[in-house]
Amino acid sequence: MVSRQGQGSYGAVYKVEPVAGPPGAMALKLALHHRDPRFEREAEMLSRIRHPSVPRLYERGGWEMPGGGVFPYLVMEWVEGVSLYEWAAQQPRTSRQVMRVLAQVARALEATHAEEGVHRDVKGDNIRVRTGDGRAVLMDFGSCTYRRAPVLTFQPPPPGTPEYSSPESLRFHWEHRHQPTVRYEALPADDLYALGITAYRLVAGRYPPPVELKATEGGFEFVSPGWVAPETGGSLAPELAEVIRQLLSGEPHARGRTAEVAQSLEHAEKRAGPHADQPIVSRTEQAPSPPKARRRTFPWKRGLAWAAGVGLAVSVGWWGGRLSVGSTPSEARRGDGDRVGLAEASLPPTLDGGLLASSRAGVGLGMPKKPFPGQRRPPCGQRYEKEINGGCWLLPREAPQPPCGDNAFDWQGGCYVPVLELRRPSTSE
Repeated sequence: MVSRQGQGSYGAVYKVEPVAGPPGAMALKLALHHRDPRFEREAEMLSRIRHPSVPRLYERGGWEMPGGGVFPYLVMEWVEGVSLYEWAAQQPRTSRQVMRVLAQVARALEATHAEEGVHRDVKGDNIRVRTGDGRAVLMDFGSCTYRRAPVLTFQPPPPGTPEYSSPESLRFHWEHRHQPTVRYEALPADDLYALGITAYRLVAGRYPPPVELKATEGGFEFVSPGWVAPETGGSLAPELAEVIRQLLSGEPHARGRTAEVAQSLEHAEKRAGPHADQPIVSRTEQAPSPPKARRRTFPWKRGLAWAAGVGLAVSVGWWGGRLSVGSTPSEARRGDGDRVGLAEASLPPTLDGGLLASSRAGVGLGMPKKPFPGQRRPPCGQRYEKEINGGCWLLPREAPQPPCGDNAFDWQGGCYVPVLELRRPSTSE
């Protein structure tokens, strides 16, 4: 073993060299759990793929502990390099360079999809740009699945990274939030959407506008945001901007086939004019224009911490933070342009029916005198819940200290969030 490179939820990765035979570095991925079936699925997927932008699988097996237990392992090609986002941060990259690496990732996805597989966790952190030849390599197939693969996840959240989830997957999990055993079937279009999110963040330095929920008389309706071009001061080649726009389409079929996306990127990289060699300059520090209706985003890490304490008290609040809020359901009935976010559904209107007041710097929201509509009432069953003014409130384990801003309510030195009361599905559903 040369060095330990990192550890995730299910495995640790080591850089190793063979004790016999030709010298050369390899990657050893060792499971942290006894007979973890995820490793078998990852090995099966990698064994089917032969592509220069996918690590080659050399060997699979199980390490038998002296005291009992078998821990699966994979031996794979070692990829020396940095993550895609680190690569972009090293120096300003041009549109031509970005199109080249994105085309290579798209070809890796094409090879995966050709074997009836879906990666399910495409993002810049899982793409490595190799030192030397600069080739982009799609890494970490631990969340992948393929046709007729055994079911491993029976409860939400599903595999993957929330910020990269497609609108159709968000819609599915919202519509089936009372049926946790109903599974979403990931498709190649989900990988392409995640590639679009990756590309947008790569050139803009931030995520694109989030998917929204629109409150209507009949309930909530998902609304994909309109195309907002990355703010790069005109330094982004229009050919690259068009591919990103296509990948972020709210309609899966409009994203195209994986081979078509790869071909578009390859052709654009070769045929684009001198403008494609201009370094891309993102404007992540530029202050956004004031929106017509104020919208707030719920930080995804805070949403995860909250969900960890209350289970599904926030419906699918664990799903992440790329969902925004503009108005409450009662407010949305008065206008066509109002929005309410999934995780923000737990932050209802003030008692007079208006929007929550915007907090200034250093000012927090005071605890309301009575529960919000839909808020859980005592008895408050969860360990971390607290009864305050007739409602159940949660003090997240990673909550900040007051002033709490506009994502929580100040109460006796803590920052609390309300707990929703969700109807349990009937056994006939």
